[in-house]
Amino acid sequence: MVSTESFRIPTRSHHVPTARHYVRKALADWGITDELAERALLSANELVTNAVTHCLVSSARVRVTLVLFGGELVLEVSDPDRDRLPRLRDPGPDEEGGRGLALVEALADAWGHRQGPYTKTVWARFTLTHAQGTGDASRA
Repeated sequence: MVSTESFRIPTRSHHVPTARHYVRKALADWGITDELAERALLSANELVTNAVTHCLVSSARVRVTLVLFGGELVLEVSDPDRDRLPRLRDPGPDEEGGRGLALVEALADAWGHRQGPYTKTVWARFTLTHAQGTGDASRA
């Protein structure tokens, strides 16, 4: 059975904690509260922060979607700035930013992006262990 949670936030940095709250709640509702939850939550934080920081479309909203299916959890963060694609950077030691995607790459089993007609989506995929995700996954 597929379970999905999705929500939108404005492209303002002060809404990133709201996104973390919703992701944490969805994961807990699905029974994912261990180290995987921390990896997914940190990845969500980085991807949402990137979206709200780099999206140049005025009055845009970022869509966060979590999908639990079979043995996988997929996190997707979409925004309407479809032509500004994410790229890994190699920031210098004194730079404050530029490490978010490298962190997502280290935390997720896979990550990537795709362009839609009006949006781009950056995704991260996590493999669940047998004991994870045994909560109420009947919600869709």
